[in-house]
Amino acid sequence: MVTREAVEAVLERVRPFLQADGGDIELIEVDDRSAGVRLTGNCSSCPSAHMTLHVGIEAILREELPEFETLRQV
Repeated sequence: MVTREAVEAVLERVRPFLQADGGDIELIEVDDRSAGVRLTGNCSSCPSAHMTLHVGIEAILREELPEFETLRQV
């Protein structure tokens, strides 16, 4: 089972990269093996947001938390 604390710890490491571009990520919920997040600032309207979430952040979460499965934008 994935915990909110574990997901938040990984997001804290990627957050500075998002903030450098004027955006941020907010953890909304954690459900068993998945998490729901909200992109804010410049990231919320960025055309590359889907790629950032799934190719970048979701991949890092899967690498750091082997039991992690899915990242959703809510």
